[in-house]
Amino acid sequence: MATYDLTPRIAPHLDRHLVFPLLEFLQERQLYADEEILKAKIELLNKTNMVDYAMDIHKNLYQTEDVPQDMIDRRAEVVARLKSLEEAAAPLISFLQNPSSFQELRADKQYNLQMLSERYQIGPDQIEALYQYAKFQFECGNYSGAADYLYQYRALCTNSDRSLSALWGKLAAEILMQNWDIALEELNRLKELIDSKNFASPLNQLQSRIWLMHWSLFIFFNHDNGRTQIIDLFNLDKYLNAIQTNAPHLLRYLATAFIVNKRRRPQFKDFIKVIQQEQYSYKDPITEFLACVYVNYDFDGAQKKMRECEDVTLKSNAPCPYNEGGAGDEDREGDDQIANKWAHAVHRYREADEILILGVILNDPFLGKRVEEGNFSTVPLRDEFLENARLFIFETYCRIHKCIDMGMLAEKLNLNYDEAERWIVNLVRNAKLDAKIDTKSGTVVMEPNHPNVYEELIEHTKALSGRTYKSVTQLLEHAQTQGAR
Repeated sequence: MATYDLTPRIAPHLDRHLVFPLLEFLQERQLYADEEILKAKIELLNKTNMVDYAMDIHKNLYQTEDVPQDMIDRRAEVVARLKSLEEAAAPLISFLQNPSSFQELRADKQYNLQMLSERYQIGPDQIEALYQYAKFQFECGNYSGAADYLYQYRALCTNSDRSLSALWGKLAAEILMQNWDIALEELNRLKELIDSKNFASPLNQLQSRIWLMHWSLFIFFNHDNGRTQIIDLFNLDKYLNAIQTNAPHLLRYLATAFIVNKRRRPQFKDFIKVIQQEQYSYKDPITEFLACVYVNYDFDGAQKKMRECEDVTLKSNAPCPYNEGGAGDEDREGDDQIANKWAHAVHRYREADEILILGVILNDPFLGKRVEEGNFSTVPLRDEFLENARLFIFETYCRIHKCIDMGMLAEKLNLNYDEAERWIVNLVRNAKLDAKIDTKSGTVVMEPNHPNVYEELIEHTKALSGRTYKSVTQLLEHAQTQGAR
């Protein structure tokens, strides 16, 4: 069941507090034994200040009311440290909580620091204490308080590195509180800083981008417009290069976003090339599905992926799809035989809804989000993904074959003839395919589409100026970095 679980790959790029939602999901899906999940939670909690939570899990794991002495000692240490930090930051906190005093702050940080020092005897030590207190609150699990204090700290902080660290903490707190709109704003703000900051090493900047993309998964698969924005971010050259360099498993989420996105984007063709290039470093049923349909045009191969999902489904008794002949046999078959074979593949695809790709979606913490509707629980991404995946197969098939029998399709798709005809007409129209329906023979006839040489030339060169500008910008940034050293 856990074959395609990406948690071990994702967790090292997350704050340990962000790992807890993933463990909760895995425990709910029962992909691992409860004992393993509880032990993992305790291991994470040992390096935080959430001692009471760790004690509760220890009692649940070992079925006892007793807790180790080191936990008791740790709790006393946390309480004492919390009181000490609260006292150190008290003057600044009192100032910030006073509405009349707070209004004296301006956008000029230097003015604020001078005003606080002269009028309220608040200096750098108190500002640093506020940062440490906010960080400690975060480690205690008080994300709301931590977010407020970190926001106020950034308004006073003049140290760029500390300000960046506070922004990471603010983003994590907003994610954990599920404030997706605010989290998205912080994410965009953090992206601007990462892209504009002069890092001591390009490796540090690469690592920051990888962290940002992993953290963004929480936002993009919960925000209303997230599926579009994940494409905008992950498909940027610098971020796509980071994925290919150190995080190819993120291709699963970019592939899913492309599939469920209603608009076919021009970047999709380039993304398929990335899938093809990276199939030796990473592949899963979702990326392999795209490779079968758009790279190999192997419809039987796409169906084989359904069978592999027996290892990743929850509790599915759906029949395994079977394979009839190899992909190379299609060249020796007539149009009717090919159409019949494809429709049978679609029929098997419908039977295998709970197999291969669906299992990956259901068992993924980001893709398998459940929504409660009355007495029922649904996974919104599931139906959307399956419908679009069928359309991908149909559209691709129509582009490489000439004749499709509608009666046979209607039978295999469990539709009557009129419904099948309407479905195909709408599909052809939406896919912008050059086709017509022959009502006498009951077939869909695809017209040959020969690409125009001039259009191909324009298509291949239209992004040349943009790429040239990016290359020059990167060279100048590199030169400036070398000069600063």
